[in-house]
Amino acid sequence: MTTNYNALGSQTRNSPYGSGDPYYNESSGYITPAHPPKKAINKWVKFGIPVAVVVIVGAVLGGVLGSRSSKNASASSSAAAGAAATSAISVKNDIGLFATATDSQYLVPIYPMTTNTAAFTTPTFVSTTDTNLAWPQDPFQPSNPSPTQVRSDRPRLIAPSYKWDSLPNLIKNDPYLSSWNNTIFGNATQYMACLPSYITWTAIKQRVKAFSYAYRLTNDTKWLDRTYVELQNAAGNLTGGWGPDNSTKWNPTHFLDTAELTAAYAIAYDWLYDAWTPSQRSSIMTTMITYGLSNGAIAYSNNDPLYFGWWNTNTEGNWNCVCNNGLTMGALAILGDDTTGIAAQLLALTVPNALQNCALAISSDGTWSETANYWYFGTTGHAEMASSLLTATGSTYDLLSVNPDFHLTGQYHMYVSGPGSLFNYGDCGPNKYSSTANSIMFYGQQYNMPQFQLFQRDQFDAADPWNMFWYNPAVTGAFWDGLALDNFFNNNTDQWGSMRSSWTDENALYVAVKAGTLQGHQTHNDLDCGDFVVDALGVRWFGELGSGDYNSINYFSNDTQGSGRWLYYRKMTEGQNTILVNQQNQNVAAAPTITYDTSGTVQGSSTVMNVPGNSSAYFIADLSSAYFNVTSFSRGVHLINGRKQVLIQDEINASASVMWRAHTNATVSISSDGFTATLAIGSATTTVQLLNPPSGAAFTTMSAVRFPSDPTPPQPDQPNDGVTVLVISLPAGSYTLEVLINPQWPGMSSSSYTTPGTVPLSQWSLTSPS
Repeated sequence: MTTNYNALGSQTRNSPYGSGDPYYNESSGYITPAHPPKKAINKWVKFGIPVAVVVIVGAVLGGVLGSRSSKNASASSSAAAGAAATSAISVKNDIGLFATATDSQYLVPIYPMTTNTAAFTTPTFVSTTDTNLAWPQDPFQPSNPSPTQVRSDRPRLIAPSYKWDSLPNLIKNDPYLSSWNNTIFGNATQYMACLPSYITWTAIKQRVKAFSYAYRLTNDTKWLDRTYVELQNAAGNLTGGWGPDNSTKWNPTHFLDTAELTAAYAIAYDWLYDAWTPSQRSSIMTTMITYGLSNGAIAYSNNDPLYFGWWNTNTEGNWNCVCNNGLTMGALAILGDDTTGIAAQLLALTVPNALQNCALAISSDGTWSETANYWYFGTTGHAEMASSLLTATGSTYDLLSVNPDFHLTGQYHMYVSGPGSLFNYGDCGPNKYSSTANSIMFYGQQYNMPQFQLFQRDQFDAADPWNMFWYNPAVTGAFWDGLALDNFFNNNTDQWGSMRSSWTDENALYVAVKAGTLQGHQTHNDLDCGDFVVDALGVRWFGELGSGDYNSINYFSNDTQGSGRWLYYRKMTEGQNTILVNQQNQNVAAAPTITYDTSGTVQGSSTVMNVPGNSSAYFIADLSSAYFNVTSFSRGVHLINGRKQVLIQDEINASASVMWRAHTNATVSISSDGFTATLAIGSATTTVQLLNPPSGAAFTTMSAVRFPSDPTPPQPDQPNDGVTVLVISLPAGSYTLEVLINPQWPGMSSSSYTTPGTVPLSQWSLTSPS
């Protein structure tokens, strides 16, 4: 198949960065996780943790729960369909949680290696009216919805009263809702023991969600009182204050702060509406208008002296989604109580603006146009906004349909997730306490994609108040049943491939590789055409360095060739797992083309995936346009030998020096001839062979630091402790480099590994090389 250059829409993807924003500095700049290891490992930590998603989890998932099947299922024998539905759900609930634990290193679910043909079936939303097993229908069904015509009952936002009424019974009967409920209360208890948050706006939102949830299920006023303390703190009414003592207290220059705090206030105002005294309600609303909504109105009027154009520069990304969502939730929460008119004013602006920008952040192949990590923040904003509009007014106003490919983004997230966590190219973003992957729980229901819900419910970040209302407890089956092992994403902005050997084995082989353009990613990308990651044996062998320091000078300046962003190691081409020519960055005007193919292997019902010997997939990218001093260059990645080995083949003709580079956390030993590198992480081992090496080619290693001859950045790079760069260095010339990656699978003899013959990329097929 060939590449698809049909970009969604004709507008240039603009970025809000570099517009005089002194506060967009919320990054960790982390490279590796700080979680306890699952095995004996080296002292330094590994690639792979999705640092853009940090939620407090009460505990890793424990053993399989006992039966949670309904004791009150309908006894009606006349409704055959109803009985079948009840039976299917009961089979699911008899198992409990499908995942038996969470990997403490990479935070991915661990599934038992077993076959259960009764429960591990085709993903389905079972139709049933049994209120022990499923949500009742929303009684609010307006015939002519309007953003300013809201339901009469509270809450309005995301969790209407009919769902709160049904929730306790569903918690009793569904193992996932029960588990999440316990974790949410555990999180709320931990938050309660902390001082009011002076740290981040997102932490306040997460606390308000947890406290408000706990109060509504218990009527214990300690949760109500603590919610008000957090709100008072954010209003600057407690000792220590919060921000300047004026209308910019919530930092509208960095409007993400303003939006998330407005959303937190909206949740507290709406979910706890009847519990507040009139004076408390008035105080909450006034604060939200003064520091939140009014600044939104100023921004939209273009009268903001600290102009920052997320709303009017075609910003298709997380900024537009998050900012419009916060204003929308705030406006919906106070509509009817607001006497200033600002709520209605903003709803007339945020909804159409999000349709023109936020909803277009999804490319035609489902990829989020920024990075895999920023997908979390952006889709959380989009899902919260769409869900709030739906529950409050009865419609999403095309937020889910204006982009005909938005429904593919859940699939994107599934395929960008590997056993070693995400294919986390580009910036990872700030630690987002209120951003999870739970948007696909909402999308799963709205797009009738039960596999999205089945995938997400076993993830470590699933225990969130939103999921208590977005999850459909009548979902049955296994997300992996019938799911293809490979997927290729061919929008020209994105161009990447995802290939694996299993969806349910934490030790599976996973390879992801990308091409794509180097502009149009909201200044969050790296110069990384040809970049790849490899997971196997429960570890990430070749991985990403992640974000640089967002505080760094010119980090978000622009994405032109001379941008200061490209002076930082983690953003430069030399900081990626690709070819470096003349020790220079890639050409930002790159326009790669790709071809790919797959055997179409799908996983069946069992969590034990027996890969056929002829199962294969490959991805080839012509990256010639990504380089200076290059006549031609193509990179191919091929899964061979029944997906047990990986061949990376580069064909390059360059008029300057050529360097093959790949970053690893492993301890690297190189053979005396330089043709084999042995990588070790704990007890796991992978060998990397240089096949048919050109004259002078051999493996060496370097530290993950810039070359002495590189231009000096305005600020020093972050250290990349514990990272080694595996390197092949050659002078100018024409070369074919064949690098074979061989994870040392337990029980696999040396004779079972294959050494493929040399086959030009133009002649690659599913069976050759093999």
